[in-house]
Amino acid sequence: MSSKYLVYAIVIVISLIIFWIISETLSQSGVADLKGEFVEMAKYRNENNTGPVIRLYAVYTADTLWEEMRKYGDFMPHTKYGNTKVFYFVDKETTPDVVRFSEPYFDSNFQENCVAIYEKTAMGETRFKKYPFR
Repeated sequence: MSSKYLVYAIVIVISLIIFWIISETLSQSGVADLKGEFVEMAKYRNENNTGPVIRLYAVYTADTLWEEMRKYGDFMPHTKYGNTKVFYFVDKETTPDVVRFSEPYFDSNFQENCVAIYEKTAMGETRFKKYPFR
């Protein structure tokens, strides 16, 4: 009889642990939980999987919520020893629809409309600069 209760107890404990893991996984915050509106207008990722992976994004945001921009950058994918840059623009019409691998990453006439840059470096350090081209 006692071994039967032990099996039930183990099954209940394992079921509770699985339920807890699933609920924690599904309740993680994401980009949709941020206060502002963020629309990815352009992106670039080099195809070099043996060296540093470079990711570049041009993102439209409706408002200059600096902390929300920083959080959005934190949500963007990053590869160890790679580099991720997010360029933020507040006007949808003046947000580039193409980003390139080399600098300047987009046409220079878009630079005056860039309100911030978020960068995650190869060593995982983050940088955030307001009005980078002014």
